Amino acid sequence: MSDGGLDELFGSGGGGGGRRRPEEPETVVKRRSIAVTLIGNAVVIGLAAVVITAGLRTVDLSISLLLLIALLVGLRLVVHAVRAVAPPPAPKLRSKTGAADTPTADALRAAVRRWERNLDRAHSDPELYARNVLPVLAELTDERLRLRHGITRASDPRRARELLGDGLWSALSEPGRRGLKARDVETYLDAMERL
Repeated sequence: MSDGGLDELFGSGGGGGGRRRPEEPETVVKRRSIAVTLIGNAVVIGLAAVVITAGLRTVDLSISLLLLIALLVGLRLVVHAVRAVAPPPAPKLRSKTGAADTPTADALRAAVRRWERNLDRAHSDPELYARNVLPVLAELTDERLRLRHGITRASDPRRARELLGDGLWSALSEPGRRGLKARDVETYLDAMERL
């Protein structure tokens, strides 16, 4: 039995021979050189200093040129820092027709269909149940135990057995010994939800 986890199950079509999803091309972000950035910032700060100085002189006020440049450099640094920590752009919304425009939605839909097929076939094939469904139930159970109680089935078997109950514990401990019944799966999921 393979212990590849959810990635293997969702990515391989439920079987042992895993098809790898093709890598998505990385988006290339063109960045300006440091020299061009510094020159651009110096020009912006110089123009702003000239405009502010001219505006202040029209109303008979003056400010130290060094203080003004220091303030403008500080403002430019704050703007740069805010841009650096800005959240990523919002995802594109689906079209009004209801069709998904992203390949992610198609991949998720394919994974759900694959799961439905695996669960339907697992009703009659105990080996498929032991190979595909049971490891995922065990992984979900361990994760739920870890999040809610700070243990796993391996780290504290006695306490885990108390929390899971004998039915779910034996189903997870003795894989493939019996066929899968919808009533049993409901009982197992109810026990997992009560954790």
